[in-house]
Amino acid sequence: MYKLKTKENDSSVIEFIEEVESPKKREDAYKLLDIFTETTGYKAKMWGPSIIGFGAYHYKYDSGHEGDAPLVGFSPRKAKISLYFATGDTERQQLLNSFGKHTSGKACVYINKVADIEVDILKALVNQSVKFLRETYPNQNNH
Repeated sequence: MYKLKTKENDSSVIEFIEEVESPKKREDAYKLLDIFTETTGYKAKMWGPSIIGFGAYHYKYDSGHEGDAPLVGFSPRKAKISLYFATGDTERQQLLNSFGKHTSGKACVYINKVADIEVDILKALVNQSVKFLRETYPNQNNH
């Protein structure tokens, strides 16, 4: 997600979801689209070829590396569904404790299906991630 090649673009989110092979994963992608849109208030945008992102922020690391990324997002990948939240947010783990069946990496949380997770906790993770990024990178329009 934090590679510069993952840029916001004008590809159709709906067309992308329609190309998801598994009907169940496609259905989950639409559920997540609704949840993320409702929770963030942002319109879904494609980031790179496979990430559906909401909002945006500009980051700059101490190393000098900088770029743009969605505030939150998801990607219905073949093996699992990837959920993208802020890295470095200390409150994320506490929410994940009651999230349901998942695995997690540095920036991603992986789920098999929406039925495995608590949707209210997902909404809390989305809100917490957006709040954390707005506090970490203030003075941005976060389109």
